[in-house]
Amino acid sequence: MPSAGGFSGFRWTEANALRAAEIIGRYPPGRQQSAIMPLLWLAQYQMLEQTGSAWLPLPVIEYVADQLQMPRMRALEVATFYTMYNLKPVGRFHVQVCGTTPCMLRGAEDIMAACRAFGLKTGEVTHNGLFTLSEVECLGACVNAPMVQVNDDFYEDLTPETMTAILEAFARGETPRPGPQVGRQFSAPLGGPTTLRELA
Repeated sequence: MPSAGGFSGFRWTEANALRAAEIIGRYPPGRQQSAIMPLLWLAQYQMLEQTGSAWLPLPVIEYVADQLQMPRMRALEVATFYTMYNLKPVGRFHVQVCGTTPCMLRGAEDIMAACRAFGLKTGEVTHNGLFTLSEVECLGACVNAPMVQVNDDFYEDLTPETMTAILEAFARGETPRPGPQVGRQFSAPLGGPTTLRELA
C-alpha cells in the first residue's frame, strides 16, 4: 500500500468532480464549507475504487479542504472526529461488529469469535487485502441484534454460522443479501406481523 504522501496528486475522477460540484451546489453562497462531510465520504469511496481501500490519506483530506477554501486543520478535525472516516487503509470489506448492549446480550461476542476464526484481527487488514475487523458502538439496528455493518450494508439477526457464510461469500467475490438473515422483513416480529395483517 503506498504511503500517505503518495497521494499528493489526488484529483476527482470526472464523474466525482461532477458529483462534488452538485454536492457543493446544495449549500448557499458562503456556506460551501458545510459540504465537508459528504465530500470526505465521496473521496473515501474514490480511494476504494482506485486503491481497493476506503480511507483518507492526509493529502486527500487537504485536497477536499482546498476545494472548499477552508483551513486544512478544520477538515482534519472533521475526519478525525467521525469514525465513518478511515485514517489508515482498511480491507475492501470493512466488517464493523456492533458491541453495544443489545448486540452484546444477543451474541456479539460469538460474532466477533466467528470473524476471528475466519482470520480477521481487530484493526488489521487481512493478508489478501479483503477484510478489516472493527468493533463499533450502536449502529441503530438493536431489534435485529446481533448485527454487523460491512461497508454500507447491514447484516442482522446473525449467528456464528451466518456470519461465517457472509465472510465466505465476500471472499468468493459474491455479495451476500443484506438485512435480516432470518425469516423476517426488516424489523418485523420473527413470526411475522401481529397487527395490520391486511393492508388496504
